[in-house]
Amino acid sequence: METEKVVPEAEELPKTIVRRVVKDKLHDCSPDTDISVHKDALLAFCESARIFIHYLSATANDICKESKRQTINAEDVLKAIEEIDFNEFVDPLRDSLDEFRQKNAGKRAGTSKSKEEKKKQKVEGEASKKSCGKTEKDKKNEE
Repeated sequence: METEKVVPEAEELPKTIVRRVVKDKLHDCSPDTDISVHKDALLAFCESARIFIHYLSATANDICKESKRQTINAEDVLKAIEEIDFNEFVDPLRDSLDEFRQKNAGKRAGTSKSKEEKKKQKVEGEASKKSCGKTEKDKKNEE
């Protein structure tokens, strides 16, 4: 008799994304062949990734607690990857993280500038509305 393991929906990884990642990687490995992924294989990839995330999270959490902190940061995750013997991934992940930070730093700077501009326009617009919304009677009363 086969028992089916039930995973809470919140813990399931999106199958479409997992399929896309797997197919993209397989395509990179052999671009001449269109490889299909069987439903069971996709399920195995999803479950393996979920378990890996749990294991990595628990290890990063332990590292975080050892540092007497409550928030896991990127360095905790990178140290956890080393601790679970995936050292060859640390440098590429660090490079990817640095690239991500640089892209977002530019976006944040642009976002704060545009927010300031919008705020300025809003203040100017409100001042303009106040002067435009006055009736002739109001304007005469001011004089």
